[in-house]
Amino acid sequence: MKHDHTIHRHCHHNAWDNSLDPALTIEPGKSVYFEVVDASGGQLSPKSTAADVPNLDFSKVNPVTGPVYVEGAKPGDTLEVEIEGFGVQSWGWTAIIPGFGLLSDQFNDPFLKIWALKDNRSAEFLPGIEIPTNPFPGTIGVALPEAGAHSVVPPRQNGGNMDIRHLTKGTKLYLPVWVDGALFSVGDTHAAQGDGEVCGTAIEAPIDIQLRFKLHKGKQIKEPQFVTPGPLTPGLDSKGYFATTGYGENLMDATRKAVMYMIEHLVTNYGLKEEEAYALCSVAVDLKISEVVDVPHYLVSAFLPLNIFK
Repeated sequence: MKHDHTIHRHCHHNAWDNSLDPALTIEPGKSVYFEVVDASGGQLSPKSTAADVPNLDFSKVNPVTGPVYVEGAKPGDTLEVEIEGFGVQSWGWTAIIPGFGLLSDQFNDPFLKIWALKDNRSAEFLPGIEIPTNPFPGTIGVALPEAGAHSVVPPRQNGGNMDIRHLTKGTKLYLPVWVDGALFSVGDTHAAQGDGEVCGTAIEAPIDIQLRFKLHKGKQIKEPQFVTPGPLTPGLDSKGYFATTGYGENLMDATRKAVMYMIEHLVTNYGLKEEEAYALCSVAVDLKISEVVDVPHYLVSAFLPLNIFK
């Protein structure tokens, strides 16, 4: 892919901090190729096992490449980031990390799946189960207006670890500018993920990404917005879905129940182990808020695409 600049993977950081020196300064309209470190910060490799998971240092996770200083960007502007494409996929990982994830109270043992991502189209979870791949950045954003270091682990008003799987090639993301130059960074690339990323990880992979930047002067949004180029679930709709629902008097309880019922379905009908079913939900099952109008009665649905079963 033709681009104007490259930022190499050693130019990464682990916190949003508006005092960081830019790794690169660009003019609006330029295209930048970012080399990306995987979400473990290089702590896991294709040879890693579940025994390595409890030893992860969370201060090193979710590194982002950057920051990029966009000339002319001022507080009150909006930065447009167009996703032009991705580099080669080679390998990835999905983990259940003790103490982390939607059902962390039920899954106390570490789990690790190492994926082969050689054809850039799909990845085998288990024999007969293949996940379509469609890469996107899990963490993407600009510096916050508040001074000091702010964790890159959660989503924030600046973007951050949004884990929106629809930020794929052709998407345009709009970010509010809070500081001079915007100080943009990106990382945590995923090969695939279900909406919700329920076990806490997707198919985490070191996939480079190419982005083009534009600036909208004097027009600020309060939080990120984006435009997608086409269908939200390409490659997943061909055989329909099986869905479970969860009722609760808050959205978290409803979500947990929908996922637990889906895990039960996968164990009972496909012979998966519980930890395998939980990980599969994280990379392939989409959560949807189905009903919020009858407060305090909420309904969440979990959608399993049937075409992953071969």
